[in-house]
Amino acid sequence: MPSPPVIQAENLTKRFGNFTAVDAISFEVGKGEIFGFLGANGAGKTTAIKMLCGLSNPTSGSATVAGFDIFKQQEKIKKHIGYMSQRFSLYDDLTVRENIRFYGGIYGLSRLKIIEKTEQLLKKLNMEEISNKLIRDIPLGWKQKLAFSIAVLHEPEIVFLDEPTSGVDPVTRRQFWDLIYETAANGITAFVTTHYMDEAEYCDRISIMVDGKIKALNTPSLLKKSFDTASMDEVFVKLARGGD
Repeated sequence: MPSPPVIQAENLTKRFGNFTAVDAISFEVGKGEIFGFLGANGAGKTTAIKMLCGLSNPTSGSATVAGFDIFKQQEKIKKHIGYMSQRFSLYDDLTVRENIRFYGGIYGLSRLKIIEKTEQLLKKLNMEEISNKLIRDIPLGWKQKLAFSIAVLHEPEIVFLDEPTSGVDPVTRRQFWDLIYETAANGITAFVTTHYMDEAEYCDRISIMVDGKIKALNTPSLLKKSFDTASMDEVFVKLARGGD
């Protein structure tokens, strides 16, 4: 028996007055899947993610995340997901170690579990020697890898990654994706937005939003085949320009 989807949306819609930011989108995401959620700025991605994370009420439609209803069980959803954004993830005025412990507390881990997880994480990321450095004093690439690892510290069912590799160098981006692969292999679903089309190739499946609607949804190879292109970048351009 296949596992039920960890995210299931049906005609999910969000309007702001006369403007429809998310227009009746429907899709499913499976356990342990790396799901790319792409679209140009203003396509509706961030609004959709806010609804799925329990941070914004939909106007209509339905959805469940980790088995919980996004209308009625928003607090339960928040306990079963992780979230990382390029814009905000760690506290600059806390040390590496303090950030891990702080978020462990927020996620409801016991004191002993926080101590155990902190040491495991520092060792895994080779950050033992800089564990007492302030976040503001460590390189961006290290910050991003730490932020991602903290986002899955409590072993959530889904981790939402909103442009997680923005601004980091190609080598660090590749290392970051190794962490995503490892997490997915452990059964945690990764829901990823990115502006880097080469990263779209790393996803199991991709949806592409245009003007609030999902205009394409499939594996990278099948999307390239159906649009008769050699790269996901070309698929994206065709969709954004209204081509077929």
